[in-house]
Amino acid sequence: MVKTPCGTTCCGAHTTSEGDGLRFGGGVGWPATLAAGWATAFACLHFFWALGGERGLAVSAGEQLASERPAWFVAGGLWGVGLVCLLGAVMALALRSRGVRGWSRRALYLLGLSISVLLLARGVLIEVLLITGASATSGVSSAQKFWSLTVWNPWFILGGVLFGLAARGFGRATVDRN
Repeated sequence: MVKTPCGTTCCGAHTTSEGDGLRFGGGVGWPATLAAGWATAFACLHFFWALGGERGLAVSAGEQLASERPAWFVAGGLWGVGLVCLLGAVMALALRSRGVRGWSRRALYLLGLSISVLLLARGVLIEVLLITGASATSGVSSAQKFWSLTVWNPWFILGGVLFGLAARGFGRATVDRN
């Protein structure tokens, strides 16, 4: 529950009497919380696959990798990516922190922005390559293409937007305090 400008307590979303639209209580924390949730969900999916789950793996990684599951792929592509996603979730939650000062604050802000740019670039560039039928995508099956265009790339774009909003809010909190 959050105290609104008019003095009432509510669930966090409210409009103000000044007419400046819908605002979410809790300051800049909501994008960071959603970014952490995004990263955790992605980590769980990779751990599911690493533990032998099959649903969605073939259309994500390709039939050959999904069926053969070489050790390097399971270790790096599934367990490794899952762990990196969990680190991303921790980093996203750190973007909610108000107690970080000095170079640590700047490094955290730049890391948040870098993750945002990386996720957005991955999502947008692969989407463009698939839509334009670039030669680099010639080995992609129609099922992989469909799932990449409708699920995976939008998922990366969503993550990029969430990390970008979290970093932006974290950076603005610094400016507001000064």
